[in-house]
Amino acid sequence: MARLLLFNKPYGVLSQFTDRGTPVARSTLSDYIAAKGVYPAGRLDRDSEGLLLLCDDGRLQARIADPRFKMPKTYLVQVEGDPQESELERLRQGVRLNDGMTLPAAVAQIAAPDLWPRDPPIRQRKAIPDHWLQITIREGRNRQVRRMTAAVGLPCLRLVRWSVGDWSVARIAPGQFEEYVQSSGF
Repeated sequence: MARLLLFNKPYGVLSQFTDRGTPVARSTLSDYIAAKGVYPAGRLDRDSEGLLLLCDDGRLQARIADPRFKMPKTYLVQVEGDPQESELERLRQGVRLNDGMTLPAAVAQIAAPDLWPRDPPIRQRKAIPDHWLQITIREGRNRQVRRMTAAVGLPCLRLVRWSVGDWSVARIAPGQFEEYVQSSGF
């Protein structure tokens, strides 16, 4: 049996337990999680929020994080601009990035979700609208969702990972986690 933590990572927190090599201390997982022997299964950028899975089982960790398993990751994404169907279709077909073509993504425009406030808040501009997208990908390149939306002309303002596979951050407050015992074989 594997120990699995579902952590709602706040904005500005590093997806690691220590911060090496910076003159100014930054917030890390150790500021929120005192559990020993668990490690992040994948990463979530410092400027992204939402679900980060941590576990104590290497096989489960690989199953979650390794792109060859193509585990779906769903993001709620606030973008700058007014998404046109042609831009959404480009995301659905896959986008060419500097490291190659992405796999197709599931994309839908959604109403603004009822999320916790972000600290610091998102800058609002009166002359430029913003909208929300739900994007599901099955790979995990560095800053992939941000790069995909930027590539189609929709810069990302806020990125919240809502779920990974069947695990969701829906009932977990920012900075909190839920712990589960999980079969290593799923």
